[in-house]
Amino acid sequence: MLSKQANHALKALLELAADPGRWRSTHELAIAQQLPEPMLEQILLSLRRAGLLVARRGRLGGYQLAEPPREISIAAVLAAVGEPMYEHKQRSGSRPSSPAEQVTFGLQRRLERAQQMALEQLNLEELLFDLQSAATGVEGGQGLLLG
Repeated sequence: MLSKQANHALKALLELAADPGRWRSTHELAIAQQLPEPMLEQILLSLRRAGLLVARRGRLGGYQLAEPPREISIAAVLAAVGEPMYEHKQRSGSRPSSPAEQVTFGLQRRLERAQQMALEQLNLEELLFDLQSAATGVEGGQGLLLG
């Protein structure tokens, strides 16, 4: 499950990806995505520090994607906002106490690696396509199942 911060980051990035040549202010992004501006500013700063956004000051400034949407992995976005990737952690120094515990711990590690690989392969361009498909489905009155 995505945190509120990760969700806001993805919504802002999708807004920027929809019109990649346009500089967008924090205020403009907050209004477009109905996000709280102070929180969004912190998220955008984190994304800029991670190299996912570029910023420009001034009246015509704002934020743009640093790379094309296909080059921005969802894993990179989640890492930039500090999204915890793995919930299951083995306590340091402790070892599984039984063969069944070893198997379940190993399974958890395999699931974590699969999730990480999927998030590294999934990019912002794919989410933008899903967004555009969802918008078309809503406008046309048709249902759409993403995933």
